[in-house]
Amino acid sequence: PKPLTSLAIIIAATGLAYAPLPGVNQSITIVSGSELQEPLKLLETRFEQQNPSIQINLEFQGSQDIVNNYIDDKNDFEPTILIPANGQLLDELGQRWQAQHSTDPFYETPQPIAKTMLVAISWPERAQALFPGGKFQWQRLEDAVASGSWDKIGGNSAWGSFDFVTTDPTRSNSGQLTMSLWSQSEANSNTLTPGDFGKDNVQTLFGLVKRSVYQPPRSTDVLLQEFITRGPNDADIATVYESIALHRWEQSSATQGQPYQILYLDPTVETVSTAAIVRRDVSGGEAKAARELISFLTAPEQQAVFVQHGFRSMNTKVDLGTVPNSPWSKNIPGAMTDPTGQVSSPPDRSVVEEVVRQWQRAN
Repeated sequence: PKPLTSLAIIIAATGLAYAPLPGVNQSITIVSGSELQEPLKLLETRFEQQNPSIQINLEFQGSQDIVNNYIDDKNDFEPTILIPANGQLLDELGQRWQAQHSTDPFYETPQPIAKTMLVAISWPERAQALFPGGKFQWQRLEDAVASGSWDKIGGNSAWGSFDFVTTDPTRSNSGQLTMSLWSQSEANSNTLTPGDFGKDNVQTLFGLVKRSVYQPPRSTDVLLQEFITRGPNDADIATVYESIALHRWEQSSATQGQPYQILYLDPTVETVSTAAIVRRDVSGGEAKAARELISFLTAPEQQAVFVQHGFRSMNTKVDLGTVPNSPWSKNIPGAMTDPTGQVSSPPDRSVVEEVVRQWQRAN
């Protein structure tokens, strides 16, 4: 019968009108530091619901690994966007890429997504014994690492050995920041320079820390999960990002019965997760989809999600305390919206390269 045929034609035509055109669907791959894993997974779903023609694939690596794997083409996928925990790692990537290819590796200037700072975390009793004044000090930490046991530094002898944890500076940004701040304190300098690493006491420090940190984790999130699982008897104090320390705090309470507390370093370093759209094997259409994602991530609604995961927003209109479910409203021991200490930018790449070299040479 004719009406059915024409109905079928109308349905088919309507279907074609609304069906995505071949080639319009884009798939983009983000490689991010592990610290953004949870907010990005949440935001991936939200973005794909709003942009059904764009599919996102997420990969997570240590921030230094992101740079090295991209330069050396070691990934078994093609990245579209790189988001290391520190924008200066993208400067390093740019310099290394231009030295090899004489072209710019990025479509445009990388965009800041979220920021955080380096802090220490410790179990309250341990923190009190280590820093009686309640203020973090590198020298006290160094004495504790050097002595190797609690009873030698005025702690409870039942606590046994003293265990400090940080990530691997050859693979992870937080380990690099830790060793640069510690070296700066050791060198007694306001601004660390590559020359400071020639000092005997700084070189001794690297040997001491490397010997005491057994198999440092490759990324900060892995470190924190291990810290919580191991508990006070196997991990006393660690350096991590404030974001992840705030976000996993409740988990530490559930696992260990008593949660850790946060200690702000002074000075500390602010580190900005920064997104770059790369050129290699990325088409104009993919770059356009990547731009849409980056502009989505920097909008206030998504910045609030980063705040809920302990990050500080890049948008000044987003208030840390008033975002619903903000960790700053949960009375986490030690947490502050405005820490009193000095907050500086990450060290120059020349300093970080020296940190990596010293770590590799130390024994």
